[in-house]
Amino acid sequence: MRDPIHPIAERLARELEGDVRFDAMTRELFSTDASSYRIVPLGVVFPKHADDVQRIVDLTARDRIALLPRGGGTSLAGQAVGEALVIDFSKYMNRVVETHIPEHDDDAWARVQPGVVLDNFNTHLRPTGFMFGPEVSPSSQATLGGMVGNNSCGSRSIRYGKMVDHVIELQGFLASGAPFRFGQLSETELATALAGDDDTDRIIQTVNHLAVTHRDEVDRRFPKIQRRVAGYNLDELGLRNGFNLAGLLVGSEGTLAINHEARVRLVRKSAHTILGVCHFDTFAASMHASAPIVGLSPHAIELSDKLLIDLARESPLHRDKLHFVRGRPEALLIVEFAGETLEPLMRQLDDLATLMRDLGHGDNVVRITEPARCADVWAVRKAGLGLFGSVKGDAKPVAFVEDTAVAPEQLPAFTAEFRELLERHGVRAAFYGHASVGCLHIRPMLDLRTADGVTKYRAVAEEVTELALKYGGTHSGEHGEGLARSEFNPKVFGETLYAAFREVKAAFDPDGRMNPGKKVDAPPMDENLRYGADYTTAFPVPLLDYSDVGTMADAIEMCNGNARCRKSEVGTMCPSYMVTLDEMHSTRGRANALRAAISGALPAESLFSEEMHEVMDLCIGCKACKLECPSHVDMAKHKYEFQIGYHAREGVPLRTLALGNAHTVAAIGSALAPLSNLGRSGPLRWLTNAVLGLDPRRSLPRFRRDTFWRWWQRRTAPAHQDPAHTVVLLADTFTNFYEPEVPIDAVRVLEAAGRTVVVPEPTCCGRPQISKGLHTQALDAAGASLRQLTGYVERGVPILGLEPSCLLTYRDEYPMLLRTDAARSLAAGSWLVEEYLANESAAGRLALPLRPVDTPALLHGHCHQKAIATTRATRAVLDLVPGLDLTEIDSGCCGMAGSFGYEAGHFDISMAMAERVLAPRVRGASSDTIIVANGTSCRHQIADTTGRQAMHAVQVLARALDFASGSSRQP
Repeated sequence: MRDPIHPIAERLARELEGDVRFDAMTRELFSTDASSYRIVPLGVVFPKHADDVQRIVDLTARDRIALLPRGGGTSLAGQAVGEALVIDFSKYMNRVVETHIPEHDDDAWARVQPGVVLDNFNTHLRPTGFMFGPEVSPSSQATLGGMVGNNSCGSRSIRYGKMVDHVIELQGFLASGAPFRFGQLSETELATALAGDDDTDRIIQTVNHLAVTHRDEVDRRFPKIQRRVAGYNLDELGLRNGFNLAGLLVGSEGTLAINHEARVRLVRKSAHTILGVCHFDTFAASMHASAPIVGLSPHAIELSDKLLIDLARESPLHRDKLHFVRGRPEALLIVEFAGETLEPLMRQLDDLATLMRDLGHGDNVVRITEPARCADVWAVRKAGLGLFGSVKGDAKPVAFVEDTAVAPEQLPAFTAEFRELLERHGVRAAFYGHASVGCLHIRPMLDLRTADGVTKYRAVAEEVTELALKYGGTHSGEHGEGLARSEFNPKVFGETLYAAFREVKAAFDPDGRMNPGKKVDAPPMDENLRYGADYTTAFPVPLLDYSDVGTMADAIEMCNGNARCRKSEVGTMCPSYMVTLDEMHSTRGRANALRAAISGALPAESLFSEEMHEVMDLCIGCKACKLECPSHVDMAKHKYEFQIGYHAREGVPLRTLALGNAHTVAAIGSALAPLSNLGRSGPLRWLTNAVLGLDPRRSLPRFRRDTFWRWWQRRTAPAHQDPAHTVVLLADTFTNFYEPEVPIDAVRVLEAAGRTVVVPEPTCCGRPQISKGLHTQALDAAGASLRQLTGYVERGVPILGLEPSCLLTYRDEYPMLLRTDAARSLAAGSWLVEEYLANESAAGRLALPLRPVDTPALLHGHCHQKAIATTRATRAVLDLVPGLDLTEIDSGCCGMAGSFGYEAGHFDISMAMAERVLAPRVRGASSDTIIVANGTSCRHQIADTTGRQAMHAVQVLARALDFASGSSRQP
């Protein structure tokens, strides 16, 4: 898979402190963004500071190598792809350099590097009471540098405007390598520049001449609406705050210069925010209502159509957040009011309800005033882009005419014609966006893998551009032109202004090497497509079932590049990205690598190559992407398929065999205990590490001779048992051989609840074999478990488990591994113990004499539980304990991930995952705080990183029942 390395690579590697990558895999990972386009770059560099950036510009100048600055790669129009050297600012240059909070709010500002993620920036600002005004939907992954380049706006632009309204000053380097600091110039400074002769002076002279010469044409051709980011911002020069070239660079999509720092304005965060969600029986009715609502001075008016609502109902992550939806509306308008006191906002809600009645819509406003419920509404709305990517089938909602903007009062007529246009082409579309400013994200559903789809792609784009102009609007209201819309700039602005734009470009970038092909001199918008009519795929026959989405290729292609997996502050997805900030170790990066391999973009042998192994290695199989990715990309499933092929090519390492056969190892170790525990330390530990490839810094679990199964066989069954309330409790490998007190407490809790407990002889569920890609052994283990449990399932006996990774293997993997009705029945009849107890409690069939446990408790959820079952039942059961003050930590993955954290080469990553949130929170808890973690590997990681002994939820219940065994007696 080796390819010729560009001659500049060696020079860059020698001169930069940051990373330099020119390998085929990395280039492929950066060949796409969140758009429909794909162009393989020359290479990728990751600067660590401004000196690196200057060296990049200087070293590439002689050979006129094109440069492309990149943030989160969330652009929808292809701005972040090109045949250039990509400069990724997100990995290292992501600091808030300075925050300035003066006495007067209007003077608050911050200096930031371009790789700062918007949500992270606002988290940094939270203690100050300030925030950054523009808030885009991909706020958890979009960077400030990308927002500057795009002139981003967001949901609240009716209140806070566009990015250009918040950028005070930009620092960076021109294409010549000359440094610049663009801020507001005084009349004296401008006069000096107009008489000067350095690079910056010449640019100012040209741009000032163009702005003055074409002022009337700018006034005539630029649309009279709030949302317009197309072209270059000649309208910003000298009109409001004097002459400031920063205003011209904002929205220039990296085509003029490279910015490495921005000084931006801050706004005070509103003390109160409330919502009114207006329901409409027709889409047209929502459009007619938009402009009147603007008169109520809201901070936002967001449109969500029926398709978005329906997709949210299908999403496990979002369906419980839809409490604000009443019935089956065709459209919603989400109206936000914000301010310093609540009473005026409530009056605005009353005014909204009155307005809706006056417009003939009756009582159609759902009022949302609690902050948590408001957050639910915004979570669903912000997930729109990704949720549309979850549409199954060949035709997907495509971004290419998704950025039109017109005046709000024009929306009814504009959208009616838009819908008629789509009907003529036989195309459905999704509608959502910012109704407050007339900027709607309309996404026609096309299959760009067909000639018909590509033909409609161009035809619809041409007609929609004409339609936007007809209504005095623009083809780009916030997402920019990139490759999707730059072609139409001559039509939108006229030849005179377009020529002026080309002069601006030439003044800044005479060699045309700054992100070429965007804004001016663009290629046709139907070239360089990620798919296209000649796109094909080839993959060995998959071993798992993909019928829910079509084929394995379809499952891989569900990744639309929205980059939600690049978030770094909340949730669990993607643990490896959160600690590496490396695109290769994100779900999107892995999906792109697999797609490239099966489509021929990379050589066929790359699919099971060492390079692909590097991409897949840090995927810990947490399954968070299955839940948190709006498109539900299941990377753990893809990794299983990869590992099988990789083992077939490279052989199965001893470590993989040993760890994959965890049940056999544990059974032998327990039988030989305490002798076997000598391998946990001393010389024998060195041998264990050497043979199995374990990290010497990781403690090993202690084999228990007094296993749970031995206890079960010796115990005397209760005298009174009720066959009608029988449950099966699984003796999983980990609690049986290493932590028998956990299932012992579970038996006692279940029997205290009046249940008759049956424990089948312990077998392995196949989880370790699945995690290690040992397909034949996984099938054997799954088949054996199924044969053992099918009789109970057929009699309706609940199958209960304690270890989430084991029990949820029945629910998640068995149906797609075995593909039988029996496997699906077992999946439907298997429950975590807490799920069973919570269901019984909700049905009024649970009576436990729980005593008060007056202490705080922290809950860390197991990754598989959060992804497949959620922690809702665990919280509900623990809430039954009187006096227990429970808090769930948004701690992501603990980092142990089964055997991952034991393995040499993974220990540091494992510890970094724990230290991100979990370990600091546990260390900061009071000594009497109970730490609850249902996963055995989670408990091990907590012990290793904090010295604290975590408990399973059933141990907390046992403590409240006052007959706890073993370590569950103490927090």
